[in-house]
Amino acid sequence: MKSGEHRKRAICLLSGGLDSTTCLAIARSQGFDCYCLAFDYGQRHTIELAAAARVAASLKAKELKVIALDLRAFGGSALTSDIEVPKDRDEEQMSGSIPVTYVPARNTIFLSFALAYAEVLRAWDIFIGVNAIDYSGYPDCRPEFIRAFENMANLATKAGVEGLTELVIHTPLMRMTKADIVRKAADLDVDLSLTHSCYDPDSGGVPCGRCDACILREKGFAEAGIPDPARRKSESVEK
Repeated sequence: MKSGEHRKRAICLLSGGLDSTTCLAIARSQGFDCYCLAFDYGQRHTIELAAAARVAASLKAKELKVIALDLRAFGGSALTSDIEVPKDRDEEQMSGSIPVTYVPARNTIFLSFALAYAEVLRAWDIFIGVNAIDYSGYPDCRPEFIRAFENMANLATKAGVEGLTELVIHTPLMRMTKADIVRKAADLDVDLSLTHSCYDPDSGGVPCGRCDACILREKGFAEAGIPDPARRKSESVEK
């Protein structure tokens, strides 16, 4: 960034889950005006889009754009096809191999849209809530992937080629455990009852409690010593 310029706008990828919500809150706490992108990509848990809208409103995002693209055309994932979502797996099973809930090239696609939006808004900061510790083994959540995409982004953009500025991809959660993320959200006074994490909710949006996302979420809240407000809400719905 050239002397005298100030970073004011940021593009924030927002799924409505625990991680992306906390990432948005961190961006806000750092003084950014946040322009959020969510994706209706044919995922079985489309209820997360309602969560993204709630979160964006609660955290006073400047804008939330929902981009429609149908990755069911390719399938290859339990989230975009009829492949069964794994349930009741322990941590060793989760970390043993890349799970079928991995959506091929998803973060590459999402970051490409964020990059295009950033160029239009002249926003040279992108926030994404990827994590390399308590996660399900997705290759596009690793720091080496983020570094490679950032390098590519600065080669592929008009601003980068003209030397006007350098785009930065922020990954504030990269080295946090799920418990750390829960604590950070609590420190920032984030209403986590608005979030949704489950890959396979029922028709009413109640989390299954058994998929990897649910298990990792429960683990995070338990280790942080903080009750999950979204769980209390879903339990009241079930009653």
